[in-house]
Amino acid sequence: MRVPILKQGSYLIASVQSSLSDEELIQLSDDLIDKVSDVRSKGVIIDVTVLDVMDSFATRVLRDIAQMIKLKGAPTVVVGIQPEVALAMVSLGLTLGSLKTALDLEEGLSLLKNPLSEDND
Repeated sequence: MRVPILKQGSYLIASVQSSLSDEELIQLSDDLIDKVSDVRSKGVIIDVTVLDVMDSFATRVLRDIAQMIKLKGAPTVVVGIQPEVALAMVSLGLTLGSLKTALDLEEGLSLLKNPLSEDND
């Protein structure tokens, strides 16, 4: 199942609807990279609210997606990481590196629109 990617103004929003297989994560990566170029996006939000697990592969793919999109000139923000998922990620030593995160879609859009107004390291 492909992750829907919506255009909101000059931003793209990829809203994960269910747990993703490794192949689906790779497909999301390919789709986002293509779409960023096609629409000349100024930023990308990946909404992972429905995910109840983020393993090392998913974490690495999200970091890689953000790095590739950054090379195309657009920042990426991951939104909606559930508290239990965050706790498990920390317990397992999984990090998103310098990838920006936000509580929800509204905060993510605000972070993209005003990148200097918030310190999110």
